[in-house]
Order: sequence, then C-alpha cells, then structure tokens
Amino acid sequence: MDLVQAAQLGEAVAEKMLRYRRDQSGWKICRQGNGVTVSWRPSVEFPGNLYRGEGVVTGRPETVWDFVKPLAGSLREKWDENVTSFEIIQSITDTMCVTRTATPSAAMKLISPRDFVDLVLVKTLEDGTIVSNAANVEHPLCPPKPGYVRGRNHPCGCFCEPVPGEPNRTRLVTFFQTDLSGFLPQSVVDAFFPRSMAGFYANLQRAVRLVPAVTEGAEAAVPLQ
Repeated sequence: MDLVQAAQLGEAVAEKMLRYRRDQSGWKICRQGNGVTVSWRPSVEFPGNLYRGEGVVTGRPETVWDFVKPLAGSLREKWDENVTSFEIIQSITDTMCVTRTATPSAAMKLISPRDFVDLVLVKTLEDGTIVSNAANVEHPLCPPKPGYVRGRNHPCGCFCEPVPGEPNRTRLVTFFQTDLSGFLPQSVVDAFFPRSMAGFYANLQRAVRLVPAVTEGAEAAVPLQ
C-alpha cells in the first residue's frame, strides 16, 4: 500500500470516526453498569451493528493511550483478554501502519480464533484527545493464515479524551463494527460484543491501576465512573 492510498483511506476513516463521535442519534443502550455504557445502532457499512462504549478511566490520556493503542509491543497485549498479538505488517509513517491483530477463541469456543488486517492511523486533536482510526485492508504480505478465520473491521477505533478540570482522568469512547465472518449464529454475535466491550473497560482500569501516579498529588485510582 503506497503513501497516497494509505493517507486517503486513513483520513476517510478518521472523518467517519468523528461523525460517529458527534452524532448522538439512534443509539440504543444494550449494557450499562460500573460506569460503562455500551450502545448500538445498525451499521451503514455492513449487515451488522456499530457498537459504542463509553466510560471514564483514572489515568491521564497519554497513559490510557499507552494501554489501548493497537500496536505491536504495546501494553494491550498484556491485559486485553480479546487480543493474542499485534504485528506490524507495514510501517507507512510515524502515525500510520498496517497491522495484523490475532484474537483467541471466545464465547465458550463458539467463536474460533480470528485475525484482522487493518490500516491504523493515530491522530491527536487540538484539545489533546488521542484518536485511533482503523479499518480493514487487504495486504499482499499478510494472506489468510491456517488456524484463523479472517474477520473484517469496518471503521472503528477509540477516543482518549481529557476530562476538563480532572487531569488524571480520561473519557474513553470506543467504536467497534466488526464482521467476524464464518458461520456464526447472529444471537452469538449480538451477545458477544456488549459483554466483551464491558469487560474491556473493566480490565483496562485494573491494568492502569498498577501504574504509579505520574503527577505529584494525583488521586489514587478509583473504579470507572
């Protein structure tokens, strides 16, 4: 994938992510608790759903980003139970690359291991928000691999947003719209994503708690609010 193609796709996905973040219409809450809300609405990208998660995590945006960024060698491989590994297939710029993400079996092994090949673009907005933007791509260096079903991520990612007046807290807004492929009952898919996303926030907060406060006098970590 050349720079021009990657830049065009990355910016198109980033624009969609901003629209998802700003558009409050049509969302239906499907799971709520412990300060985390998971909502959904029909996807316009494929015959499935777009899911949105929202919660506040104790930790600066830069710290939280270190835990959630979908890049090889990142902390996310250590705490996210839905990720087996990340690989960099192609580095395009300092903020853009093609990655392969491998996931384990899930839902009592009803969902077999998957892998996903995505173009990932990282952007920092004027207010300090750090955004990951990702979408499926085909790449000659990463054909389907034995033992994995190749899934497709339609435009997805997350926003690590500063909380005004609370420098040691981050509002994390996540978007997923994933075609798991294979022959899965829709009921399995519909049950998996809300539960998985709620678990993502709980596991993230536990992981961030283990990091010492980076500012003098910072409050001790507290549960999601």
